[in-house]
Amino acid sequence: MLVVQMKERCGSLDVARVCDLLEQSGRGARVVGGRKQLQVVSGGNEKEGEMLAGLPGVAGLAVTKHSFPLASRDVFPDDSVVEVAPKVTIGGGNRVVMAGPCSVESRSQILATARGVKAAGASILRGGAFKPRTNPYSFQGLGNEGIALMVEAREATGLPIVTEIMSTEDMEWLEPHVDIFQIGSRNMMNFSLLKAVGRTRKPVLLKRGLMATVDEWLQAAEYVLSGGNSKVILCERGIRSFDKSTRNTLDLSVVPLVKSLSHLPVIVDPSHGTGRRELIRPMSLAALAAGADGLIIEVHPEPDKALSDGAQTLDLEAFDDLMHSVASLVEMLELDEERRKCGLSIAM
Repeated sequence: MLVVQMKERCGSLDVARVCDLLEQSGRGARVVGGRKQLQVVSGGNEKEGEMLAGLPGVAGLAVTKHSFPLASRDVFPDDSVVEVAPKVTIGGGNRVVMAGPCSVESRSQILATARGVKAAGASILRGGAFKPRTNPYSFQGLGNEGIALMVEAREATGLPIVTEIMSTEDMEWLEPHVDIFQIGSRNMMNFSLLKAVGRTRKPVLLKRGLMATVDEWLQAAEYVLSGGNSKVILCERGIRSFDKSTRNTLDLSVVPLVKSLSHLPVIVDPSHGTGRRELIRPMSLAALAAGADGLIIEVHPEPDKALSDGAQTLDLEAFDDLMHSVASLVEMLELDEERRKCGLSIAM
């Protein structure tokens, strides 16, 4: 596929000229992105791109064999860095931890959790206000009240918040209150929802679907990117397999694989990936060692009393212990990265 990067201040005639030439070649053309990141995507090749190189308004050309050109490292070779809030970024070597309960249950629960995870070193508060559950009789979340409590927790701690959006109808009223929109695994192929968050300028945490291939996952990200929203964060959360000893199969091999294919940051969810709290610490450390840009961990003051996913949730003491281990590992990884730049290696 051919991607024509247009200059920021290009005119509509410049874009029309590029599209017309591509359509004359029989390849077709589609204008994607926002005002500052306008691209023309076509089925063309490098040779066809040469005729466009000198046209007014054209900033550059790139060719990729992948079906997710805007997510591809072929087109954008440098790591994307997603700014969530002042001094909170994901990607580009910066590793972050999102933590909080699976579901917001009460004011006391979310405030206690928020204060606890911040004290332990988390950068972002997670919490579900709307919960898509397999069993229709399971706790479905507090809805609007849950969002209000998340906002109160942000005001009390300064932590930006991430929560799941489940329908396009919720976009307008949720956008002013949420710092990161989460697209859950069940909605990874909800293309209307992907297009809707693509029109916002809020970061989007896109979880891998229960049975999604890497290509399907990255093409889902392409829906968001093609709408003009470049702030996409990928999340590996395990895929469904035949083995019932864990909730899912956490595919850590996908972290270096996707980072070789795409410039988008990748974080890992060991809570959903394993479904077992005793596995969260080792899999968190393994994820970071594999190159993940961060983690999302379920934390609750009293996990055994949680209304959802208690078996895969850490208490505040266990989370604090995990964060000490994370800090030690990150320090070692950063030292290793520095030594690699100098042509050396560290003995692990």
